[in-house]
Amino acid sequence: MPIAGTGMLMTSMDIDAAHEHEFNAWYDREHLAERVAIEGFMEARRYVAVAASPNCPKYLGLYSTKTFDVLDSDAYRTALASQTVWSKTNIGRFQNMLRSVARITASRGQGRGAVLGLVRIRPPQDNADALRAGIKALLDPGTLDGIISLHLMESDPRLSKPLTDDPAAPNPAARDWYVMIDGTDAEAVASVMHGRFDAAVAASSATLISSGIYRLMWDLAKADL
Repeated sequence: MPIAGTGMLMTSMDIDAAHEHEFNAWYDREHLAERVAIEGFMEARRYVAVAASPNCPKYLGLYSTKTFDVLDSDAYRTALASQTVWSKTNIGRFQNMLRSVARITASRGQGRGAVLGLVRIRPPQDNADALRAGIKALLDPGTLDGIISLHLMESDPRLSKPLTDDPAAPNPAARDWYVMIDGTDAEAVASVMHGRFDAAVAASSATLISSGIYRLMWDLAKADL
């Protein structure tokens, strides 16, 4: 599959402008390397929004794992419980955070692009199979101009908890699914995002929550460490 592994941790957040410089420095100098170093993590990617609906935070991080079980492992739980002071400071400043621990259930195409489209969908309680089948049928990049690969990510509600000491803190993305569209430029991604999945969403009584287009900032693979 174009995405390395079958597990995915997605985090997305806004940050106050007063702390944005330090936030980016922390991500670039510490956080991505710490996460990729965890046993079973394979790579991480950072993105920034270039066009997004109101429910899409500005910054996006994707962390691929060899299997989904890595995201429920002792190694990952130990990392979460051993945050540095710098990490705790920046995590405490997150705004509008979305966190999804997810399975990659479909991934078609070859490689990745410099631009990512992210379509957030809330599946119905009792018709998820129909939604999955409908989306999978639309994930072949085929001859779509400027599209490299397409993927379906399904969040696990039990594990998709916010990074907070309050176990009851809400996470609006806990059970949402995401279609990811890897492309060469924003126009190519936008043209595919526009209306492509509407019929599949409607036919299964799912809900389209938001969509956004993100530019790749940088990525880090295990081999880079």
